[in-house]
Amino acid sequence: MEFFYWMVFGGLAAVVAALELSKTSRDRNNTSSAFSSFKNNYLLVYSLMMAGDWLQGPYVYYLYSQYGFGKGDIGHLFIAGFGSSMLFGTIVGSLADKQGRKRASITYCITYILSCATKHSPEYKILMVGRVLGGIATSLLFSAFESWLVAEHFKRGFDQQCLSVTFSQAIFLGNGLVAIVAGLFGNVLVDTLALGPVAPFDAAACFLAIGMAVIMSSWTENYGDPSENKDLLTQFKGAAAAIASDEKITLLGAIQSLFEGSMYTFVFLWTPALSPNGEDIPHGFIFATFMLASMLGSSIASRLMAHSSLKVESYMQIVFVISAFALFLPVITSLLVVPSGEKGGGISFSGCIQLIGFCTFEACVGIFWPSIMKMRSQYIPEEARSTIMNFFRIPLNIFVCIVLYNVDAYPIVFMFGMCSVFLFVASLLQKRLRFIAENQRSRSQEWTAMKETDTEAEPLNI
Repeated sequence: MEFFYWMVFGGLAAVVAALELSKTSRDRNNTSSAFSSFKNNYLLVYSLMMAGDWLQGPYVYYLYSQYGFGKGDIGHLFIAGFGSSMLFGTIVGSLADKQGRKRASITYCITYILSCATKHSPEYKILMVGRVLGGIATSLLFSAFESWLVAEHFKRGFDQQCLSVTFSQAIFLGNGLVAIVAGLFGNVLVDTLALGPVAPFDAAACFLAIGMAVIMSSWTENYGDPSENKDLLTQFKGAAAAIASDEKITLLGAIQSLFEGSMYTFVFLWTPALSPNGEDIPHGFIFATFMLASMLGSSIASRLMAHSSLKVESYMQIVFVISAFALFLPVITSLLVVPSGEKGGGISFSGCIQLIGFCTFEACVGIFWPSIMKMRSQYIPEEARSTIMNFFRIPLNIFVCIVLYNVDAYPIVFMFGMCSVFLFVASLLQKRLRFIAENQRSRSQEWTAMKETDTEAEPLNI
């Protein structure tokens, strides 16, 4: 079955290369040198931050197991990370809006470096502190950097369409290419150089330190609402009021939670789904294949967003339906394909079908990230951007904690079926969001046309 893995990987690589090489000048969105310099600086920082994150991912569970902890103890450590992100996320988000997004980004680097340092200790309590710090860092990673980018982009007078270019390239590099290289680099540190399972965390700390130096030397500060008379509680109330008063923001938060909740559940489930009988599968190679599929998705997204006439709200409905079908494949194969009772061996026929479906889902993930970033930049008010973005992560983290706690209580096919339903609901909510956005757009155009008509008619009435 090794040929099958290479066939899937090679096919995805060929399609990604073809898409990138065949981009027209319109697809590439030719921009000014000032914007290119700004964009490249952000892409460098974002790639370094994601390298620090991706280097740790494959080795967290492995490191804990090497310290002698069982599945239950390790599960509690993971729950602590997601719980920390849920509890402290809104606080750090509000502080980012009030104290500055550059400071928040530097805080992310420091917090994650400290989290990496705790991995040197086999003490459970210290590892728990590390997971709490990691949860706080994750909240900052997925809010402070994007908030800084959006505010700085418009402060410098760049076009709205150019923001899509930065988003798609950030996902292509940070969530695709960097993830693949980080996985291979981590494998070299642990297996080839035999430096032990802590080595990737030390390397991650180095990348984070380099990124922090770039931020400190080249970024300017920006704020959401820097007014001195607003405390954290007032900011929370303002963010909650913005979500409650604008249906578009509410829908966007629900869509994000449904998709990301399904995505994180998939992260826990793909290994047992592909090897239900202990089949020998190349986890690292499959992970690299998934990241290549994500790169394909971000490349497709950059083409879609390069055309101003094509709205994100329209094509994301289709993306959610495709992703729902992709995660429903394990349910279909369990009903139609006779399971093999043999232990061990290579991947089964059912596993091959599911792997293709999982790659399709990862391609949808690659489209999702830059697209949701663009919608957030359009709908979330600047003064509370980080706070609202972390509010969105509360239901997501609750969902993931529940799944982690009950991962052994339900069959895998049930969990995949649940994710598929969530993704289908996300497509319905996206349809509603598109309807509201188009209605408001048409009303705005009518109002503008009426004002222009009135302006032209004024001289005749003098």
